[in-house]
Amino acid sequence: MTDFFDVVLSQRAYRSFSPDPVSDAVIERVLTAATHAPSAENTQPWAFIVIREPELRARIGELTQRAWEGGGRQFSADRLTPAMLADVHQGALGGVSAAPVLVIVCGDTSHCVPAVLEASVWPAVQNLLLAATASGLGSALTTLATRFGEELREVLELPEHVQAMAVVPLGYPAKKLGPPKRLPLSERAHRERYGKPW
Repeated sequence: MTDFFDVVLSQRAYRSFSPDPVSDAVIERVLTAATHAPSAENTQPWAFIVIREPELRARIGELTQRAWEGGGRQFSADRLTPAMLADVHQGALGGVSAAPVLVIVCGDTSHCVPAVLEASVWPAVQNLLLAATASGLGSALTTLATRFGEELREVLELPEHVQAMAVVPLGYPAKKLGPPKRLPLSERAHRERYGKPW
């Protein structure tokens, strides 16, 4: 079993994938981990749509590309390093939709009040990302396609009480990435009061 801290400290966003298929057993293990996340009042308001069909992945890829070219790139350009911008650009223009599996993470408002929907769904996404890493898969949290929520609803045939919140590509990495770059803990943790370094 992979050490928990090894998984947490090595989890990265992958936007390039090999074409190798991902088995149902691996996907079920990853999604089971996602369903063990905490949620407000234990309502578990998540729904996961697993997409392998090339046509459906391409349609979601088109929405992602439209969102990126329609303002997403401009919004991110000044804040991302050139290398990261190039990686996100490649992912938005087809790298993400080329993953053998897309998991659309949805929130079901019939299971919880809208005010706590996001706080209940995002922990499940984090569990999904960590479980993917522990299983040797690459993954990423993407939300570009959700900018076109009604079109995505139509593509996925979602009822009104279910909303798409994220698209998570899953697949075996096209290449291994090094450890994630993180600021030192001393710059983000405070002792007793803000501004008193850890």
